[in-house]
Amino acid sequence: MRKSSVKYEQVNEEVLRALADIIRTEVKDPRVPEMTSVLSVEVTPDLSNCNAYISVFGDDETAENALKGLNSASGYIRNQLAKMLNLRHTPELRFCLDRSIAYGVDMMSRIDAVIDMDNEVRKKRGDSE
Repeated sequence: MRKSSVKYEQVNEEVLRALADIIRTEVKDPRVPEMTSVLSVEVTPDLSNCNAYISVFGDDETAENALKGLNSASGYIRNQLAKMLNLRHTPELRFCLDRSIAYGVDMMSRIDAVIDMDNEVRKKRGDSE
């Protein structure tokens, strides 16, 4: 299966949906908060491995604990994934934190701060906006 094939994309989408459902409804680890989202998955073409990128609402400690909880429950999650999906091989799961949302929020706040500073400089100079 090539990485650019339609079948490859469909497998990724199905694994994403199934993982999100399993984490939301079946993982009972107290370290995994309810506000844990699966943002994307990358299944290798031979279906041997899967990188699941997750986002956790909360601070860094909450995210790290959620990652530890998901990695410790990966065997159970893989078993449930095998029951939900009809794949020849169920991939080994590896959970990774996706910090892109936090990065985007940080960049937006920095941009807003620069805009505010620019507006203050313009006001002091008497320029009109």
